[in-house]
Amino acid sequence: MWSSAHRRLGVPAAAPGHHSLTCALHLSPGGSRLFPGSPWTPLEMSPFGGWGLLSAFLALLCCTGSGEEAFEVRTWPEQLMVESGESQVINCSTTCTQPNTGGLETTLHKTLLAEQDQWKLYEVFNISQDTDVICHFTCSGKQESKSLNISVFHPPKQVLLKLWPTLVAVGRSFTIQCRVPSVAPLEGLTVTLLHGSEIVYSQTFVGTTLSPQEAMVTHNTTAHREDNRHNFSCRAEMDLRSRGGDLIHRVSDPQALDVYAVAPEADRYLRGASCLEEAEVGLPGIAYVSGMATSTAATGTQHGSLGLWFSPG
Repeated sequence: MWSSAHRRLGVPAAAPGHHSLTCALHLSPGGSRLFPGSPWTPLEMSPFGGWGLLSAFLALLCCTGSGEEAFEVRTWPEQLMVESGESQVINCSTTCTQPNTGGLETTLHKTLLAEQDQWKLYEVFNISQDTDVICHFTCSGKQESKSLNISVFHPPKQVLLKLWPTLVAVGRSFTIQCRVPSVAPLEGLTVTLLHGSEIVYSQTFVGTTLSPQEAMVTHNTTAHREDNRHNFSCRAEMDLRSRGGDLIHRVSDPQALDVYAVAPEADRYLRGASCLEEAEVGLPGIAYVSGMATSTAATGTQHGSLGLWFSPG
């Protein structure tokens, strides 16, 4: 049955025993309504028009609060770099308050150390190559997981320094070479050549090769008076802090360079140790060379036919 008012406005009357639905949701004071503010407003005036309004509203009611609660799965550490053959502790956790199941999936041997409802603590053993482990939890029938990449590194266990020649004249060039065998990754490895505490040369490597290989730095430089008997060394530093690791460094055994001075042209014919000492004053232990060696100085020691002398210190 239609009432006269409903007939005039074109709105269906409510069924007996039911109340008409009235919604008055305003977008802003004095603004337009999203739904009719009165049952006497014709449905064709609403933005949705006709029965589409009621359908949309019921859809909102039935969908509100439906669906499963979202949750997260986390790992600690979030990134991991370990030395080849090491073991590592990994924590898997979730924001779900009452998870159904959870665990750690890996091809490595593992042991569960401790657990509570929202976390599990594992130890994985003998990590010898790059691998992924997966933490997972199931909450209200829904499963979430988080992957953790484990990278393996090979630290600098040997740093080998070589000088050649080891006996060099002042002003002449010589070579410093440093080798770091079986190291990986090369990216982030810095090799520094040192003269005492002073940096002679430094090189930082780039590249992403993960297999162990040799890093080598070669540098040519000129011998100076102050280089004589002063130690040279090589330092290798591997910086893994950006990958969840540490700063690792190792230094080579020190090596000394013997530096000698060449006597001036006028003194090439040796007249004795005093002549040599006058050629380079104040260099105890420095070697002096003469073009011709015809006699042995009283206070020096002759080496070879080139007339190489070491003045007494």
